Amino acid sequence: MKRILFLLAVLLSFGITAQNTYLHCGKLIDTKNGKVLKNKTIVVSGKKITAIADGFIIPKSQDDAIIDLKNKTVMPGLIDMHVHIEGESNPRAYMDRFTKNEADVAFGALKYAEKTLMAGFTTVRDLGGSGINISMRNAIAKGEVVGPRIFTAGKAIGTTGGHADPTNGFKNSLKGDPGPKEGVINSVDDARKAVRQRYKDGADNIKITATGGVLSMAKNGQNPQFTLEEVKAICEAAKDYGMIVAAHAHGDEGMQRAVIGGVTTIEHGTLMSEETMDLMVKHGTYYVPTIIAGKKVVEKAKIKGYFPAIIVPKALEIGPKIQETFGKAYKKGVKIAFGTDAGVFNHGENGEEFMYMVEAGMPAMEAIQSATITNADVLEMDNELGQIAKGFIADIIATDEDPTRNIKTMATGVSFVMKEGKIYKN
Repeated sequence: MKRILFLLAVLLSFGITAQNTYLHCGKLIDTKNGKVLKNKTIVVSGKKITAIADGFIIPKSQDDAIIDLKNKTVMPGLIDMHVHIEGESNPRAYMDRFTKNEADVAFGALKYAEKTLMAGFTTVRDLGGSGINISMRNAIAKGEVVGPRIFTAGKAIGTTGGHADPTNGFKNSLKGDPGPKEGVINSVDDARKAVRQRYKDGADNIKITATGGVLSMAKNGQNPQFTLEEVKAICEAAKDYGMIVAAHAHGDEGMQRAVIGGVTTIEHGTLMSEETMDLMVKHGTYYVPTIIAGKKVVEKAKIKGYFPAIIVPKALEIGPKIQETFGKAYKKGVKIAFGTDAGVFNHGENGEEFMYMVEAGMPAMEAIQSATITNADVLEMDNELGQIAKGFIADIIATDEDPTRNIKTMATGVSFVMKEGKIYKN
């Protein structure tokens, strides 16, 4: 066995891969049926899973490799529906906008992408940056840099002075009047143009800021910021271009407009009422809670000088409420899609979200399913991602312990990562 593993390491070091890879799995999570299976072999050829067999199968060809995961719990690569791959929270973040060049941001994003992949997240949805996230997606897809598969919104869409207005907090001479090209809209026509611009830029999906936000340089963190007509125009235009819409929302009224307007996912949902929960169930809208972001922002807000003064009261008010809202929404039957808002906190810590979801009342298996089959469905990749199944992309991870018995292993125990048949961590 040691000889085979050594041979595989040598082959990989020279950029050569075995003809087939046999993963011997002590436990295997069947995300489709919500079961933990024992003693299985996964056969990977190229980028795809070609077979799943009972027992530990020994390959006949010497060109094939065996990976021993008999003491691990194996599952599909995880999907995080809300990250910001370009940056990471720090006390200098608001000054960085004036001092960092695009190249500086891009080089910083390289390490964030790699940390995310090593934490077991083989796919992410990036919900807003400067547009460098689009270039990152392309570089990763070409194999030029290491990171998760990215579905990106490019630059988020907001309103003048709203959460995604890139000039909030600037002095008057620098504010200008950003428009649809920069992701700022003020009419139905602007809304359509902004979506089409995102498509032109190469975005995969659309992100709007339906309400105020915590970390923007603006006083209100919860007021509605789009008219219903604007939301409908965005969703209609997005549908025409084959894209889905995610809506950042903390306040209830903005949330309701977003749901009625046709968005696919509500992000954060902090002050969600039971009426809105019922509305989401009716419309089939997914909820991406990002509990960890709320908790981490509260921690930072208590550090003097970490955030600008205008942000601190919003953080202390909104941050602690997300977990409770999630618990209520889950019990109400709102569909839950796993997401973290990584970038608001340190990339690579995404797996802690599982612990908070379980703590709030969601069974561990359902939390894992929310980050696999559910998110694959939202991304319309349910025939390729989210399951260990024949014909699916070979995105496979393993944890040191069984997460259905100890959910903390999702945060601290990811010890094997394969993406598209290539081993990145073992």
